[in-house]
Amino acid sequence: MKIAVSSEGKTLEARVDSRFGRAQYFIIVDSETMDYKVIDNAAVAQGSGAGTKAAQTLIDEGIEVLISSNVGPNAMEVFNAAEIPVYKAVDGDIKTNIEEFKKGSLERIAEATNKGHHHEGH
Repeated sequence: MKIAVSSEGKTLEARVDSRFGRAQYFIIVDSETMDYKVIDNAAVAQGSGAGTKAAQTLIDEGIEVLISSNVGPNAMEVFNAAEIPVYKAVDGDIKTNIEEFKKGSLERIAEATNKGHHHEGH
């Protein structure tokens, strides 16, 4: 299973980034082999719509699950439409979160964990 995790670094020992759309990297882990791929988040510098763009990038990579600390409403809509389950990260590194997911101990979230930024300045 391909699991994406928002990350502050490029290894399995990196901490989970507390943001989703503005995370520096995403690490896509094969839960069977623990092989992984690092994706630079091209949406990080985007003025608006970062969450939506980041979500689409991960869907294009064929992920089956997302683990992140905070996911805004626009990104959540994209994941819900694509039927990609989203789980709330626990404090720790990428590897810990993958292990917790495999044990079934991460909380699944169905709604945005923050309000996002799409209404700012309007």
